[in-house]
Formats: sequence, C-alpha cells, structure tokens
Amino acid sequence: MANLYHFPFCANSRFVRLVLAEMGLEPTLIEERSWDRRDEFLMINPAGTTPVLLEQTGTVIPGAGVIAEYLDETRGLGLSGRRLLPEDPTGRVEVRRLLDWFLVKFEGEVTGYLVAEKIAKRFMSSSQGGGPPDMNAIRAARANVRYHLKYIGYLIARRRWLAGDDLSYADLAAAAHLSCVDYLGDVPWEEDEMARNWYARVKSRPSFRAILADRVAGMPPAAHYADLDF
Repeated sequence: MANLYHFPFCANSRFVRLVLAEMGLEPTLIEERSWDRRDEFLMINPAGTTPVLLEQTGTVIPGAGVIAEYLDETRGLGLSGRRLLPEDPTGRVEVRRLLDWFLVKFEGEVTGYLVAEKIAKRFMSSSQGGGPPDMNAIRAARANVRYHLKYIGYLIARRRWLAGDDLSYADLAAAAHLSCVDYLGDVPWEEDEMARNWYARVKSRPSFRAILADRVAGMPPAAHYADLDF
C-alpha cells in the first residue's frame, strides 16, 4: 500500500487518514514535521507541506484536496454506494465547495492558528519559530470557530449530512478540523446542538478510532475528546 506523510495534528492530514479508512485502505503512516524542512521530504514535495501520498508506483500526490480527487478517480468507482464524491455534477460542486471551505478557510481562520500556537511551537526551535504561543492568534481562532460551528449547524439542520443525503468528503474534512480544535478544548459545543450531534455521528464511525487515539506528549486532550457520547 501507499505511504502517507502526515503530522498527527495537521487537520488536512487527518482528513486524508479518514478518507483512506472509509475506503478500507491502510497506508504506512510516516510522521513528518514540516518545520524541519528535511531534504528527503522536500525532494518528494518541494512545498514542504503535509499531507503527501506516495503510491508504490512512485506517484506523488501532494495536498489534501488533490489526494481526495485522486482517490476518487482511482478508487471511487469501486466503492459503489460508499463513494465520498457524488456522481452527479451538482452534488460534486457542493462537496467541492465545502471541501474548500474546511481545508482552506477553516484551516486559515481556526485550525492553523491553534495547532501552530498550542502544539507545533512546543516542538520547534527558536530559529524555526518556536516559543510561547501568540495569545492574540489564539483569541482570533476561538472567535472564528464560533461562526464556523453555526454554519455547520445551519447546514445539518437542512440536510442529513453536510453536503446532502450521504456522507461525503465535506463531512470528513469538517470533522478532521474540528477534531484538532476539540483536542485543545476550543470548540464551544454548547452553542450549537445540531453541530454537536452531527459531529458525534461522524466521531462514532470506525474510521475515527485512530484519530481519537492521537496524543501530544505532555498535553492531554480535553476530557470529552474520545467520548462518543459527549
């Protein structure tokens, strides 16, 4: 099977792990700390970012969105009713719209700040940007997560899953990002019951088990992090 270069608390890497698990695929996981800028990794992905999927054939697929499209093109037809990108063009547009919302917008407004400030900086040297967290960035991310949570609640009040009737890439991307924020205790679940109930459904899927087992050394998760009924 393929190798997946990832960082356990890179939310976009978590998304790809969830996708692979939903597809019944078990890659070899290789932890990559992008701030180390390893030459060997830069030769695989010059951007130096995770996730990166490396097929046994040598094909390199960089980036969560590109990996999702690649997996649908190469494995999607074999999934039958479990396909994560709809077959109809309109449905595919909506899934892709929401995929961009979470992989790019949520990452840029919430997860990127919280993971960098609370987790990554703990492992970086001063020359790499390590040091105490920037509380202004953390406060901004905590404020931003509130409207994202409301938007999830808005969508799920009108649909069975975020993009429609079936579980899709949109749900896995949103849940991957929320899982990182939830580990840190920064999701105000009490503010939106619809969003919380939707997350509990996704969190209860077998594909989520490995995600919930992730830990940061010296930083335990929020008390409810691994609870399926929270």
